[in-house]
Amino acid sequence: TMPKEPAVLRQNILDTTAAVLACGIDPKKCFLFRQSLVPEHAELAWILGCLTNVPRLLRLPQWKMKRASQNNEGTVGLLTYPVLQAADILLYKSTRVPVGEDQVLHLELAQDIAQHFNKKYGEFFPVPKAILSEL
Repeated sequence: TMPKEPAVLRQNILDTTAAVLACGIDPKKCFLFRQSLVPEHAELAWILGCLTNVPRLLRLPQWKMKRASQNNEGTVGLLTYPVLQAADILLYKSTRVPVGEDQVLHLELAQDIAQHFNKKYGEFFPVPKAILSEL
């Protein structure tokens, strides 16, 4: 949600890929791809954003904390990032999502968005459940 220098962004992508591979993810058994090359993520985020009310996003603690750290000048990208996260989850019809305690409220938003979408347009998205770990 913060602007990055192109060279830093490219290096971050390589570093993240290396970390995923170092964790034991086998690219022969899994699809590895750069999310930014899949326009459906942003397209679904737009659609879901049109179904999500602003007061709900303003109540999220991460928004409040990060906005405060940015001199109360949080960006639209920061505000709507949880909707993009919901799109990332729902696009693949995920049923289980590994999350840390700090992301539980964002997953609850994804659950609410899925339920709202399904109520309005018919059953389409499974409502994802959290996989919490002590690690």
